[in-house]
Amino acid sequence: MEAVEATVPLLKPSSRNLRICYVMWSARLMLDASRNPRVIETSRRTTARLITNRHTAMATAPGQTGYLYHETYFWHNAGHVQSFDKHIEAWRHWENPETKRRMHSLVAVSGLLDKVKHLKPRPATDEELARVHCPAYIQRVYEMSADDSKGYHTAGDVATFSPGGYRIAALAAGGAIEAMEAVLRGEVRNAYALVRPPGHHAERDKGMGFCIFNNVAVAAAHALEVHGLRRVAVVDFDVHHGNGTQHMFESDRRVLFISLHQDSNYPLRSGYVTETGVGPGEGTTINVPLPPGSGSGAYKAAFTRVVLPALEVFQPDLLLVSAGYDASYMDNLAAMILSSADFGWMMSKLVEAAEALCGGRLVALHEGGYSELYVPFCGLAALEAMSGVKSEVQDPWLDEVTSWGYQELQPHQEAVVAAAEKALDKLRAVVAREGADGSVPGR
Repeated sequence: MEAVEATVPLLKPSSRNLRICYVMWSARLMLDASRNPRVIETSRRTTARLITNRHTAMATAPGQTGYLYHETYFWHNAGHVQSFDKHIEAWRHWENPETKRRMHSLVAVSGLLDKVKHLKPRPATDEELARVHCPAYIQRVYEMSADDSKGYHTAGDVATFSPGGYRIAALAAGGAIEAMEAVLRGEVRNAYALVRPPGHHAERDKGMGFCIFNNVAVAAAHALEVHGLRRVAVVDFDVHHGNGTQHMFESDRRVLFISLHQDSNYPLRSGYVTETGVGPGEGTTINVPLPPGSGSGAYKAAFTRVVLPALEVFQPDLLLVSAGYDASYMDNLAAMILSSADFGWMMSKLVEAAEALCGGRLVALHEGGYSELYVPFCGLAALEAMSGVKSEVQDPWLDEVTSWGYQELQPHQEAVVAAAEKALDKLRAVVAREGADGSVPGR
């Protein structure tokens, strides 16, 4: 093996030069194959390594952060919350356009919009959606969307949309793919997709929790099946458990899924620390169900002791982030006490991990967050961390929330983090087995 590799000259890591390497490597193999039957297996493994290196070389050059949004996303209408029988007067839905529209406005006013590269979404095809969703479910959403005889349709538990909603949901999933494509092509260093509706609750055969199609799962499947990436990691810090993403990949050891969420919030009875994957994927799911009231100390402990070590063990080719801001202290669908600075810190650590492990290839997809007042500051902090550009915007409530009591790690929170740390042993075992037999991760 050493003699063969020595015949390939060292070239600067560019797409063109790597193609030259492939040609020279293939020519050498043709000469050596008749002499050494083990060369064929050597070829397979080395080619896989060169493909991974090709992606790294194409994406490690310094560049801008990509920013994807579209006015259509703000037209998604989840309806109103109302029940006369339950004495609930009509009220605007939690998942309304304002949190994301106001975030986009703040990005523009801050000047950061002029310093990122604008990316354009396109609708996901049925084939792309069907990599993670049942064709029958896709067709059902399409048919309901075409029915304008009703004001709203239901795709699943609290997953409502208005006529025409299929097109918007498909554009969100396609936007996730396009943001990822821009990163893999090396057009941008990393990318933030301000998509709507959110996606991480959507299951294979139904919508859930304001989500119609699972945007991050569609992107992950595309990376695996179209680009042939060996490993994709998904980190979900939305306050609600990413049940849909977990279920879609819990038996696939090519995908590491890590979720930090409020224990027993939504969905109920989901996201326990004991859920670590199924069958071949056992060990590649990690849940950190933090207690209500968790703040900066708990999240930083979870990141430094669970999230970052797991990424280091797994060595992904791409890092996807389900970025929800409903763990903020102002959110009305959770009971956590994070500040905008905490979201900026978490994203900065993920950027650092991506730089160290996968050539900086990170794509963040907007999920939840329901404080119209505070989501803009949290999202801006995350985008600043990704771009490395600090705007002049100051969070007017930062001193208040950071002064709240119990921001430091509490004993009952420490117990959860310690329990989640034990899942790292299973992950290490999975990676060690793959290293021992030289296999490429698969289903």
